[in-house]
Amino acid sequence: MRNMFNLAGKTSVVTGGGRGIGRGIAKSLAQNGSAVVVSGRSADALRNTVDELRAAGAEAEFLVQDITEPSASQDLANFTLQRFGAIDCWVNNAGSASPDDVGPLLDIDEGRWDRVVDLNLKATFFACQTAARVMTSGGSLVNITSRSASQPNPNTGHYGAAKSAVENLSATMAVEWGHLGIRVNCVAPGLVLTELDETDVGVMNTPERRQRQIDSVPLGRLGVVDDIGPVVAFLASDETAWLSGAVIPVNGGSRVSVGYMSYLRRVAAQKRSETSS
Repeated sequence: MRNMFNLAGKTSVVTGGGRGIGRGIAKSLAQNGSAVVVSGRSADALRNTVDELRAAGAEAEFLVQDITEPSASQDLANFTLQRFGAIDCWVNNAGSASPDDVGPLLDIDEGRWDRVVDLNLKATFFACQTAARVMTSGGSLVNITSRSASQPNPNTGHYGAAKSAVENLSATMAVEWGHLGIRVNCVAPGLVLTELDETDVGVMNTPERRQRQIDSVPLGRLGVVDDIGPVVAFLASDETAWLSGAVIPVNGGSRVSVGYMSYLRRVAAQKRSETSS
């Protein structure tokens, strides 16, 4: 990948940087000149990311942590400041909803709600707050949300609600922290293929499911991690010095999720079955 934006002399933090989109973001930031600190739960995955970045000539470090722990964001900030002296860009990428935590809204209990909201909303907010407090010379906060933030999401409604809240909070942060020279933006990916999608539990675990998803994308393919990283590097760069409070969708032009349509078809089929029986 060619160097598009000059991030030389900058330091970036990426949560959830060991795999998938987070790893792609870390690579793009490093390729454009930034030193990078990645955090996450898997030491092996983080080490692999850092080894790859260092092999390409970048300065990189990792910190193993659970970003939902109360002191995690401050520990990550302290670690980065001790190693590099400043934080210029902080990317909140850590976020997901495990298969055990998704389901119809009527079945979501408090534990499943809290696990999803704590990771995707609460941890993101406090990481932003921590980063803003140490960005004494300004900087760029980038929150990775989802197309789920702006669309109905049957069976992942609490995840979509958390991501929607992140986008609203980001807009308010952009207002409150603009006078500090801090820009806050969101990147909202569509369906992006990662390592998990090649496994039995991934959302693309059959050719039929993958093709249904592809058919919903005007550009005719699913996303890959390298589609997201350059957008984040753009937001980290001085080229976006007057861009704040924005949500940038990166979804191949897709407007309607397959899950939404599949849910409505299942409901309609069930109604027909009940009527005919």
